[in-house]
Amino acid sequence: MNKLLAQSLFAAALTLTGTALYGQIKPNCVNGSNPITGEPCANAVTSAVPFLRIVPDARGGAMGDVGIATSIDPNGMHYNPSKLAFADKNVSISATYTPWMRNLGLNDVYLAYLSGYYRLDKFQAVGASLRYFSLGDIEFTDETGQSLGQGRPNEFEFTGAYARKLTDKFSAAVGAKFIYSNLATGRVVEGNEIKPGVAGAADISVTYKTPIKMGDNKGEFTFGTAISNIGSKITYTNSVNRDYIPTNLGIGAGLKLQLDEFNSITFSTDFNKLLVPTPRPDLGDADGNGVVDYKEYSPVRGIFQSFSDAPGGFKEELKEITVGIGAEYWYDDQFAVRIGHFREHYSKGNRKYFSVGLGVKYNIFGLNFSYLVPTSNQRNPLDNTLRFSLLFDFEAFEGDDE
Repeated sequence: MNKLLAQSLFAAALTLTGTALYGQIKPNCVNGSNPITGEPCANAVTSAVPFLRIVPDARGGAMGDVGIATSIDPNGMHYNPSKLAFADKNVSISATYTPWMRNLGLNDVYLAYLSGYYRLDKFQAVGASLRYFSLGDIEFTDETGQSLGQGRPNEFEFTGAYARKLTDKFSAAVGAKFIYSNLATGRVVEGNEIKPGVAGAADISVTYKTPIKMGDNKGEFTFGTAISNIGSKITYTNSVNRDYIPTNLGIGAGLKLQLDEFNSITFSTDFNKLLVPTPRPDLGDADGNGVVDYKEYSPVRGIFQSFSDAPGGFKEELKEITVGIGAEYWYDDQFAVRIGHFREHYSKGNRKYFSVGLGVKYNIFGLNFSYLVPTSNQRNPLDNTLRFSLLFDFEAFEGDDE
């Protein structure tokens, strides 16, 4: 393989969280099965531009990558924009910086995320977010090892969303996004000029929120679901071999209990499944165009196909669901302690880790920290990494709720 192409693919792989790599190195695979356990070998679901599924904020990162049904903040733009319709602040802005692969000594790879919302009135809100991923400096070479100069691959995504309450307890939101991925622009690989990958996508989400009472404690139950990144395929050349973007179905539930005047605790869980076809090279290339058949489905067909195409049947489909659980304790709405756990089946990536974090809030200003603690031998780009988010809530801006 052309070394330039290999390096470009490696740069793209830096955005993954170990899924594809684990699928390549899982041992003891003979004829598609583990001869010891009899279970199918690793068959991780992969896509282009996986940076879209990186949890961007420190609060969610501290709670096991949970955020679909947690309380409202601007980072709901990533998890579930429909939550924004229940916002009690008129304007809120969040900024997060996430170092990437620091444990490998890389100092110029990072994810930056800026998000915010504006409450139009008591029924509706609009939000926007910008995600930027820098893959650092990469030296490109040709097949003989001669330098072709340095590049600085980068990717970004811009999203806008509109959320509205449909009833006092139910809201919905729609969003649109532009995706740009520049991995090796201007280079030529096997006669094909590498160009930036460009795609468009949409998000759809709903939230149900209702007050509850458990014993003497008042509380709130939240349920949400979101389908994100419903959009076109992406390519970096003029090739007919286009890749799926990471369309995702997320379902979350959260329970908040007000223990007394000063203390509250929230328990939340998220389930996520990529709506991307499971790799099926066994299907072959029926039309002989050099593209494996499972990669030729339209984006919409790929979404529906993803529920029933795993070679191991329904049992394998369940293995493609990742689970995050998290808890958050607040004292006087000023100091927070968070903990979470994330789990992915070994044959689908094997990501397993605990996360912890702290939050402080004073007046309009908030600061969140998170730290990831690995619990498996599968390397994670965020292993032992501290990330932080800044949050600004502008309650002083009086909106018109008429």
